[in-house]
Amino acid sequence: METQLITKLNQSFEEFAYQENGVEYWFARDLQKLLEYTQWRNFEMVIEKAEIACQNADQHIDDHFADVSKMVDLGSGSQREVNDVMLTRYACYLIAPKC
Repeated sequence: METQLITKLNQSFEEFAYQENGVEYWFARDLQKLLEYTQWRNFEMVIEKAEIACQNADQHIDDHFADVSKMVDLGSGSQREVNDVMLTRYACYLIAPKC
């Protein structure tokens, strides 16, 4: 049962991947849903801790975490700008829950 869950999560994770100019990345707001965080502010705290871990590993935070904003559709048919973070695979590893 647990193996099936891990396989499903991995498949879902890979489906959220983007690639641009040979660089693979994920949006934090997509992963927030996958990891079942209901509130962005709670997930932001996870990202902040991951950035500290990145720095403690002598990695440049800006190489793995890029603050961006994007437009999202609202129920009324209009759009609103929200903050997001582009994450490398390494950054995703740092935010993933440890089993």
